[in-house]
Formats: sequence, C-alpha cells, structure tokens
Amino acid sequence: MKNLYIDFDGVILDTITPVYNLAKKLNLDVKTQTKEVGLLYSKIDWEELINESPALSDSIDNIKKLKESKKFNISILTHVNSLKEAAAKIRFINGLFDDLTIIPVPKSCSKTMMTQTKGAILVDDFSGNLKEWQESGGVAVKFVRELENGKYPEITSLEELLDMKF
Repeated sequence: MKNLYIDFDGVILDTITPVYNLAKKLNLDVKTQTKEVGLLYSKIDWEELINESPALSDSIDNIKKLKESKKFNISILTHVNSLKEAAAKIRFINGLFDDLTIIPVPKSCSKTMMTQTKGAILVDDFSGNLKEWQESGGVAVKFVRELENGKYPEITSLEELLDMKF
C-alpha cells in the first residue's frame, strides 16, 4: 500500500474562497502572513466555515472509494492557522470516517516536516507544497478544478488516483 496524503483546503472542501472573500472585504492580502491576517484566521468560526463549505469534485465519496480500493494508506495532511481550525477539521473528518488520520501542520511549517515523504504521494492544490514534497523524495500530484498542464501530474477528482501508476 502506498502512503497517500490529501490536503484539506482546496482539495476536500472549498474553504479557501470564503476566507479570501472575507479578507478582501477587510482589505487584507492573505498571501502575506501579516499580523492582521493571522488575527483574521484566529477569529473565523471554523466549525461554521467547514460545515458551510462545499465538497470539491465529490471528494468525500471519492475518499471512500480510495479507502475501499485498499491501494492507499490515506491520511489528511493540512495546514492550520490556529488550534480552533485544527479541531474543527479533525471533528469534520472524524464525523465522516472511522479510521482516517488527520495531521494538522502549523502554517509556519512545511508539510514535509510532519511525515515521511520518500515515495509517499501528496495531493495538494498549492504548487509550493508540491515542490517541497517532490524535493523531499515524495510524489507530487496537483488537484485542479480545470487542467492547467503544469509542472505536476494533475487531477480534477480524487477518484483519478485509482487509475494512476505510482
């Protein structure tokens, strides 16, 4: 079985759009980690945001299909900006799956620091994470809404992993 790590925001749920919209209303640039942006992330009601965010490309059912295939040892590897965010993501995943590990990663740390990357697959929507993953000996797969023909193999649905050769 291959180790498969799936990002949460932008792969499982579309939590990014509402956060960016809120930041825009407040004239904050979320791409820069300022004190104000950190404060914004700490004040978000993560339970509400997660419960109201739509699943992307039938992600929940596709994770179930991946689990049933027994091809992968699946974990959720997600950056978090606060303990409230981590707890909300853990509760959400635990409410859907009995035995799925979720690994919260402080935003200031690389995902490569939290697990063994060599030969492991990371599905992420952020190329920066994929670059670090690949440089650490892992297999990078980019989740996109529409194919971009970029640097990494791309998928628009987690189910596509079942047909990929690793």
